[in-house]
Amino acid sequence: RYVGQKRFGLEGAESAIPVIDAVLDEAARHGVVEAVLGASHRGRLNILANIIGKSYNEIFREFEGDLDPDTVQGSGDVKYHKGATGKFVGLSGIEMPVSLASNPSHLEAVDPVVEGMSRAKQDQLDASPPYRVLPVLIHGDAAFAGQGVVGETLNLSQLGGYRTGGTLHFVVNNQIGFTTSPAGARSSLYCTDIARTVQAPIFHVNGDDPEAVVRATELAFAFRRQFRKDVVVDIVCYRRHGHNEADDPSLTAPVLYRNINQHPSVRSLYADRLRQTGLVPDPEAERRAVRQALEDASARPTAGFETDPEPAAASEPVTAVAADRLAAAATRLTELPEGFHLHPKLKTFLDRRRQAGTGNAPVDWSLAEALALGTLALEATPVRISGQDTGRGTFSQRHAVLYDFESGAPYIPLAHLSPEQQPFEVYDSLLSEEAALGFEFGYAMTHPSALVLWEAQFGDFANGAQVVIDQFLAASQTKWSRACGLGLLLPHGFEGQGPEHSSARIERFLELSADGNWRIANCTTAAQYFHLLRSQGLRRPRRPLVVFTPKSLLRHPDVASPLSALAAGRFEPVLGDAVAAPEAVRHVLVCSGKIYYDLAKERKARHAEAFALVRVEQLYPFPEPELAVELARYPQARELRWVQEEPENMGAWSFAAPRLEALLAGRLTLGHVSRKPSSSPATGSLRRHQQEQAALLEQALG
Repeated sequence: RYVGQKRFGLEGAESAIPVIDAVLDEAARHGVVEAVLGASHRGRLNILANIIGKSYNEIFREFEGDLDPDTVQGSGDVKYHKGATGKFVGLSGIEMPVSLASNPSHLEAVDPVVEGMSRAKQDQLDASPPYRVLPVLIHGDAAFAGQGVVGETLNLSQLGGYRTGGTLHFVVNNQIGFTTSPAGARSSLYCTDIARTVQAPIFHVNGDDPEAVVRATELAFAFRRQFRKDVVVDIVCYRRHGHNEADDPSLTAPVLYRNINQHPSVRSLYADRLRQTGLVPDPEAERRAVRQALEDASARPTAGFETDPEPAAASEPVTAVAADRLAAAATRLTELPEGFHLHPKLKTFLDRRRQAGTGNAPVDWSLAEALALGTLALEATPVRISGQDTGRGTFSQRHAVLYDFESGAPYIPLAHLSPEQQPFEVYDSLLSEEAALGFEFGYAMTHPSALVLWEAQFGDFANGAQVVIDQFLAASQTKWSRACGLGLLLPHGFEGQGPEHSSARIERFLELSADGNWRIANCTTAAQYFHLLRSQGLRRPRRPLVVFTPKSLLRHPDVASPLSALAAGRFEPVLGDAVAAPEAVRHVLVCSGKIYYDLAKERKARHAEAFALVRVEQLYPFPEPELAVELARYPQARELRWVQEEPENMGAWSFAAPRLEALLAGRLTLGHVSRKPSSSPATGSLRRHQQEQAALLEQALG
């Protein structure tokens, strides 16, 4: 009926539906309480209708192009990207909740998201028996062989922080990609050979024989139930139409599609078999009944839209913690189990924490983080933090996991603050960005009461997860109405360490900022970081958080805060300047992050009292009201300069400039100070870096 519209039908791979039906029925009969599905485009509408239970009427309404009048034009997503939730009822009669994850056209990017969703659901259930949520992934042959995130996700499957008790992988083996033949799509014999890396059993089965496919599926589930490991069913089938119904596949595969056009369909083959055995004398009657149900659904008037009320704007929660509670938490962080042998180099580390807890030393960055996460866990917020080398910290600053110097046994102080606390979990991830971040996105989306943080080894490395950042983190609320409170910790700062160890690409996150989709911060004090993390754990509604965390500032004495700053106050989007004579200020330098300390040191050396230094701690949403209040303190100022370490075409300048122009409204002249435009984030020479930094300060304060 909908000529020319894409639906990515299952013709040629119809056996995939009884496969999913069979595995969910088996799962329900053996104690699985919920299933999470991830699927590519092909057959998605069929799964929504026949497995999830989405109504025909709703599907037809989407084909008709009916738009929700209360939705902003251009929002949402195409129908074969959308997820859904429903209840599956199999032959056993047992009802089981089923979720189909939303996913973009990056077909396999949803794989780690499904794993994270499944793990979050498992963590919210009682531990025994384990793994009562089943992840099911439906792949295409070309994508399974070609996309690296498949191997990364398989590598997650047996790691402690990511284990889900085995995933059922079903490969709809079209024997062709979009237009690419298997010879051009992979170097392996089978499209499923990547699964051999985790010793997963692989069943190759003829898609023209639905009963054989179901038997293979039952074996696959039995393996998962017994061994708690991944298993793959390769359904060798074909794609009767092209990549979609508007495509002509014979242009690139004439011989293959000549054979397909002459080949009877799975439906007709199975109907003949049923007729010959006498089990179903008239299989066509069943088909006619389904056809009539579709006709009836499409003929009914479309239902009106039910619109959800607009979520209330997030209000800033109370993030201060009483000094005595902070002191108690700091003390517990320094207490070790009896007989534990502390690494000799960490004695000073714990001594400093002990002194800070009593108010006799300032709170540095890592302790502020530990106190924020620890107090959240004590206040009923589960905490999960992961990333490459996150337990110790890339810069040897965190030490969330202590290892017995003699036995190597780990101990996590934050997990032992109180018997009544919520779980605190910290994991060193595999050396992956895309799969690791996709997993945490799925986890955070499905466990909304938890604070979930992912840390990049260096902020620069986050671009290895750009698909997840672009397609899921930045846009899931707009496309799929799926909220997520995931936090990203991205070390950032120009220290002369070269192009790949300087920039977390602030500009990329800012260009994705709209619709209040997340919060982006670049803190310069330990107290600010403390309040920001606690705010993220307590804030509702949930939105992602991106924090550009420091490197050299981790141990900078001026970054440390007194304990009293954690016991009072809140996160401030703008930090003003405590200049003695605001009326003497002629130049306002506005900056964000580490460059502030270089500017402050240089201003002091030059006795440049005519310059005020204002820090933008929250880059998005851009804090115009707070900046306006701060600028009003300098009535004699003539100009405002945005100062950044990054090249002119990077960093926050391009994002901030139009907002500053609107804010100033011609009252002050607007300029900027930065490195010159560059295709590379930073120089590889330490000497040249130092020269550039000196020139930057001269330009800012000269």
